[in-house]
This record gives sequence, structure tokens and C-alpha cells, in this order.
Amino acid sequence: MKLLLDTCTILWAVAAPAELSAAAREALTSSDAEVFVCPMSAAEIACAEERGRIKLSCHWKLWFRDYVKRNAWEVIDIDLPIVEEAYSLPPPFHKDPVDRLLVATARLRGMIIVTADENILSYPHVESVW
Repeated sequence: MKLLLDTCTILWAVAAPAELSAAAREALTSSDAEVFVCPMSAAEIACAEERGRIKLSCHWKLWFRDYVKRNAWEVIDIDLPIVEEAYSLPPPFHKDPVDRLLVATARLRGMIIVTADENILSYPHVESVW
């Protein structure tokens, strides 16, 4: 099972696993789980730290790379087909560019998004879990 973590899920998986839903924890610990993250999540984490919304134990770049490595997550490349899909999603979908890239990635790569975001969870054109 291929899982794509949204940014909040990455943060909670690392710093506050109790915040994850039971279904999310079960998916992440499944023996057949392959876990992926989007490089745009690194950008969101960098912005959140810069704005003082989160506090990390080290520079965001080191933090992101360290936890990707520790958890054996794979960073998936964002390529032109993903960008094209992100801006061709079947309606209705909101305008958040990172959410669009996550959904497009999941759709094209046959992944399940692990997210608490109601906009994604209620979107009928992608598989998600929370």
C-alpha cells in the first residue's frame, strides 16, 4: 500500500503521534506500507517555522531530511505531469497549490493520502485515510 503523507501528518508522525487517528496509525504501521512525502511539505514546514507557527529542534532542512531518513520515507519528485494534473483536477477542488500537488501525485501514482484535511478527505476523486 503506497501512502502519501500531507504536511500535518508528517509533523504529527514525528512530534505528536497521539494526534494521528487510529486509522492513520494503522496505515503507517502496516507491514505493506510504502510511505512517501512530497518536497512541497518541506516548503510548508520551512514557512511554518519562519512564521513562528512551529518550533523545530534544528534547521528545517536538517529536520526534514533527518526524519525522512529515520522513517525510511521516500521523497517523491514533482514533475510536469503532476503539475498538469494538479491544475486539471475534476471539480470541485479548492485552490491550495500544495493540496493540489498532493492530490495529483496520489492520483497519478496510485497512492492513498494520509491527511486530516477535510477538503481532501471529502474529495471523491482521490483515495484518502484519516
